[in-house]
Amino acid sequence: MSEKNREAKRSARERLQQERETHRTREKRRRALIVSAAVVGVLGLAAVIGLIAANTGTDKTSVAAGPVAAPSGANGKDELAIPVGATDAPSTLTVWEDFRCPACAQFENGFRDTIHRLEKAGQLKVEYHLATIIDGNMGGSGSLRAANAAACAQDAGHFSAYHDVLYQNQPPEADDAFAKESHLLELAGKVDGLESAPGFRECVDGGHHDEWVKKSAEAFQKGSFSGTPTILLNGESVFPKKGTENITPDNLKKWVTEANKGKKPGTATPSVPPGATPQA
Repeated sequence: MSEKNREAKRSARERLQQERETHRTREKRRRALIVSAAVVGVLGLAAVIGLIAANTGTDKTSVAAGPVAAPSGANGKDELAIPVGATDAPSTLTVWEDFRCPACAQFENGFRDTIHRLEKAGQLKVEYHLATIIDGNMGGSGSLRAANAAACAQDAGHFSAYHDVLYQNQPPEADDAFAKESHLLELAGKVDGLESAPGFRECVDGGHHDEWVKKSAEAFQKGSFSGTPTILLNGESVFPKKGTENITPDNLKKWVTEANKGKKPGTATPSVPPGATPQA
């Protein structure tokens, strides 16, 4: 056999070997994609199951239902909203949130200063609606207990400050630390005048607003909301974006300014219960 023929056969064998290696590489990639798709499908199913749990989960620690006692100053449909800011402010931010929800804490801790500046300037009032979906998803009662304590703080005229303290001290999602009234009362000590406010401790320990919180949670479940936080500016969803613009502190300020163009800032403060101090 000539040297030329041997070289040709060797090249043919090398090409065949290369083609087989290419085929094996493609097959491995195909199998990897199939496995990845299966994993994504399982995760997607888990997310759906989690959403179902959020809509159907119940607090296993709840006791027999009592009367629905709305916190002082609550307004809106069925008195399920806790207002903060001038009642006649030209723009309204509606917030549905859960004190155990990590995304809610990210929003509150990231936008707190901007929202408070807009409130103090009379440009914006906020209406807070409290949900308990993490209790349904993760188990426990921290969402319910924290929401009741926040409603008790509203009775004492300190909702806004206590609301902020809860998010600044939010435990990990799986840690049901807010289920302990002693911990909630300890955090109340970070708000001047709240822990010693008449009736506050009894309100927290006794779950005075539990049924109101549960009613609010039911309203959330029945609403067309995708999760918490749900943020609406003058009825329009702005979280995570408004139109094509992502929500940022600067954009929120811009959107409020645009909505309020030509309108006077609000000056009327929410009413407070006897003996309580107005919210800062």
